[in-house]
Amino acid sequence: MPDVFLKDRALLFVSGAEAQSFLQNLITTDIVSLGADEARPGALLTPQGKILFDFMIWREGDGYIIETDVGQRDGLLKRLTMYKLRAAVTLAAHADEGVTVSWDDDADTPQGVRDSRFTKAGVTLTRRAGRHGDDAQALYEALRINHGIVTSGADFALQDAFPHDVLMDLNGGLSFKKGCYVGQEVVSRMQHRGTARRRVVTVSAATALPETGTEITAAGKPVGTLGSVEGGKGLAIVRIDRAGAAMAAGTPLLADETTVSLALPEWSGLVFPTSADEASA
Repeated sequence: MPDVFLKDRALLFVSGAEAQSFLQNLITTDIVSLGADEARPGALLTPQGKILFDFMIWREGDGYIIETDVGQRDGLLKRLTMYKLRAAVTLAAHADEGVTVSWDDDADTPQGVRDSRFTKAGVTLTRRAGRHGDDAQALYEALRINHGIVTSGADFALQDAFPHDVLMDLNGGLSFKKGCYVGQEVVSRMQHRGTARRRVVTVSAATALPETGTEITAAGKPVGTLGSVEGGKGLAIVRIDRAGAAMAAGTPLLADETTVSLALPEWSGLVFPTSADEASA
């Protein structure tokens, strides 16, 4: 079982009598239904519905751990504090630094909390606060790329992506039933109107892919942008209507001068639409 320490992850601890209601009314995740051994993705959105901060969240004792990128932690703590007002909630940096991820498809007694994004993909991957292993981070990067699991910074820019763009509507990170939260009206409208067209895809090539940030084109027109890259495999967020039309017409998709193939993550149930189709499963 690989044990990979992610040193670029940081933790917050949210506790207090009103911690659950405070978070439930603020972030995208339905934490009322959050299992004791489960970690779910989530986000704090702008009023326009774009991702301001992204994170994983799970229960610990009578509170919640929020795991985010180390570069986001202070800003997220400041923003949560701004929303706190007089609520009976305590917000603090967690004592542990970094997170260890471990996985094994046949694990019977996993340590830590199960990451719901990987569970959707059929992989038992757990997350634990602190350092519990020293396997190469490239193992984890390859795993998440293969299964279409994105991370902010490498795969999308904060304040530039909607939750649907990064598959939060399908991986447990976005609730449409729990009521109002910041940005909820916009993402609910996208859901009900079926207007989500930017989606995560896996990218493959016969040779090494160009660097992160390279534009993917079809007949010279932009389709999307490469995110994380590991050799000939990578991730991208693309306009699946444009990509689908190009694929149906037999138009090559290029990342710089490299011919690439795109696939929607199998676990998502999504398909590439043609001009007459909807971008839905």
